[in-house]
Amino acid sequence: MAPRANWKGYLRLSLVSSPIAMYPATSEREKIRFHNINSETGNRIGMRRVDENAGEEVPNEKIVSGYEVGKDQYIEITDEELEAIALESTRTIDIDEFVPKAEIDDLYNIRPYYIAPEGKVGIEAFAVIRDVIEETGKVALGRVVLTSREHVIALEPHGKGLVGTLLRYPYEVRNEDAYFDDIPAGKVTKDMLELAKHIVQTNGGHFKPEKFEDHYENALKELLKKKLAGHKITPVKEHRPTNVVNLMDALRKVQTGGGRARAAPKRAAASGLKSTKKTSSAKHRKAG
Repeated sequence: MAPRANWKGYLRLSLVSSPIAMYPATSEREKIRFHNINSETGNRIGMRRVDENAGEEVPNEKIVSGYEVGKDQYIEITDEELEAIALESTRTIDIDEFVPKAEIDDLYNIRPYYIAPEGKVGIEAFAVIRDVIEETGKVALGRVVLTSREHVIALEPHGKGLVGTLLRYPYEVRNEDAYFDDIPAGKVTKDMLELAKHIVQTNGGHFKPEKFEDHYENALKELLKKKLAGHKITPVKEHRPTNVVNLMDALRKVQTGGGRARAAPKRAAASGLKSTKKTSSAKHRKAG
C-alpha cells in the first residue's frame, strides 16, 4: 500500500511551482506500547472527557477550544474563527531564502518529512527546485502550516526528492545560560588531553545507523516473552559507574587495556605523566 501523505499542496520558488506531497520520514509505530488496564478485571481503561466541575462526560460535538485568560476564565475560539486567520502557507510552501546548513543549530530541528512531487504535471518544476537547492550548496527555508500552526521548514535534496525539516521558533528554544553558566572551567592538562585524544582516535569509525541497537526495546520483548511463558521476573540490580578519583589514572587504564585503546600517543608518553596531580571528580548535573 502506498504511503499516506500528511500534507499536500505546492512548493514555490518565485514563479516556479510544483504540486507536492509530504510524508513523515520517521516512525515510532514499531515500538512496543502499553495500554492502561484494570489490575482487578484485566479490562482496558478508556479515557473519558469529563467536565471538571460538573463531573459529567461531554460529547465531542460540544467540545470547543478555549484560551485561559484567568483562573477558570476562558475565551472560546471556534473552528470558523481559526479558519478566518488561515494563512496562504496552508497550501503553499514558499521558499523565502537560502542559508548555509551549518548555521542551523540542531536545537531548532523538530522532525523530518519526505517531500515528493504529486502527480506527473509538476515533476519538471520539482526537479528544477530540487537541483537548484543542491547547486547552491545551501538549505532552502520556507513556511508550511501543519495541524493549524505555521512552521518554518528547511528543505534540502535527498535522493530523487527533498527532505523538509520543521524548525522551532526562537521562543521555543531555551537559553543555555541557565544550565551552563555555573559549570566550572575545570583544569585540563596537556597530558590529559593527549591521552583522551588517543582514546578517541583508537575508537574512531563511521556513522552506520544499521549498527544501532535499541537495548531497551529488546529487553521489553524478552520481558514479554518470559511473562507469556509464565516465568518469574527478577529485578536486575542497577550498576552505577564508580567515581573517578584521579582522571589521569582513569585515562591511563583505558589506554593500557581497560578499553579498546591499545597504544599510548608518543607526545603523552614522552611527557611527565608520573608526577601528575590528583584532581577531584566534577559534580554531575542534570538539565531539567
